[in-house]
Amino acid sequence: MPKVTYIEHNGTIHEVEVADGYSVMEGAINNAIPGIDGDCGGSCACATCHVYVDPAWLAKTGERSEMEESMLDFAAEVEENSRLGCQIKMSAELDGLIVRMPEAQH
Repeated sequence: MPKVTYIEHNGTIHEVEVADGYSVMEGAINNAIPGIDGDCGGSCACATCHVYVDPAWLAKTGERSEMEESMLDFAAEVEENSRLGCQIKMSAELDGLIVRMPEAQH
């Protein structure tokens, strides 16, 4: 299974396995990682799974969809590497992915 490293805003690191096909958001929820809420359950209808993708991984996670761009308008502190965790599906290609959480989800 591919591994994801989640880094909380305070620097706490969580390295967990996330099954192929599961999203970064689902990986956080299933492993009780604080900092990702996923209020909409992964339907790209909120921004409570906002993460910052490590620059080295940005190209591999793909482009933001129009819907994701729209939902990121509701997130705080959006950066060039901001993504919604529900929109990043895990695969062997993303083994080792690193994401950081913002200070707060909105």
